Amino acid sequence: MMKPLMMICGAAAMFALGAAVSAYAPIGFGHPPHQESKVTKGHAHGEGEKGHDHDGHGEDGVVEMNDAKVAASGIEIRTAKAETLHDSLVLNGILQPNQETLVQVTPRFPGVVREIKKRIGDTVDKGELLARIESNQSLSVYEMRAPISGTVIDRQISLGEYASEQKPAFIVADVSTVWVDLSVYRSDLPRVRIGDQILIDVADDGAPIEARLSYISPVGSSDTQSALARAVVPNDGLRLRTGLFVSARLILSAKPVPVAVRASAIQTIENRSVVFIRIGDTFESRHVELGARDGDHVEIVAGLDDGDRYAAGNSFVVKAELGKGSASHEH
Repeated sequence: MMKPLMMICGAAAMFALGAAVSAYAPIGFGHPPHQESKVTKGHAHGEGEKGHDHDGHGEDGVVEMNDAKVAASGIEIRTAKAETLHDSLVLNGILQPNQETLVQVTPRFPGVVREIKKRIGDTVDKGELLARIESNQSLSVYEMRAPISGTVIDRQISLGEYASEQKPAFIVADVSTVWVDLSVYRSDLPRVRIGDQILIDVADDGAPIEARLSYISPVGSSDTQSALARAVVPNDGLRLRTGLFVSARLILSAKPVPVAVRASAIQTIENRSVVFIRIGDTFESRHVELGARDGDHVEIVAGLDDGDRYAAGNSFVVKAELGKGSASHEH
């Protein structure tokens, strides 16, 4: 009885073990079930998602500014046109009286000043009375008269004082012409010649005055290491006042070009030179190819046409507005 019972128990245990193995076979035993491969695909843009145009044309390079805003921003509008570019040398100098048309009026005899008829700034005709002086020698009064027609630019006597024949009492100058005395550094002297054209800037918002050099000093200054170059300039309307500083551009060469703009119009965007063209109430950035230049203008080889209106002065304001638009577009 004992042996059959043990056989029955062994069979039951083997059955339970088989059931357990069958239950756990998918995890680590037997053949794994068939698995299907899956590929994750990216999502395409929906109909509402559109790409951005970054080709540098169209609205990305346009700034809207009406005429009122342009005026308020101080933007100067000019027209691209043919210009003459000058290779020039900038010189500084001073306005001097023309010494060849200047006379120092000195008393003939020492004495006391009894009457003064003219003051600094007065215009006089030749022979007109300047002053009366009582001679110390004869105690008689004699007259001082203007030897030339001109302007009294200096007076060294006062009423009642002693006037000496050793010192000029008046200086009378014909101020219809003045000297423009310019300093030329020694390194630039080989480039400067008598007869060279100069454009004088008087710093009075007027047009430059054109003149030519008439004299170059054969000696230089040891203090400044420069030499003097001079032009005799007509003083129309007494525009030139002696004693004031001026600057002048000495023209070394001239080159006509078909299209040029003011140098202040050139801006740089993405390492390219641009000019802002005025079209209606907008400015459009236009890539340009640059050529020769001088202190005022730049030649445009390609990108602009003769007659195009553009932002000259304060063109950086337009560039700043364009930058604001680009920043908001990125956000």
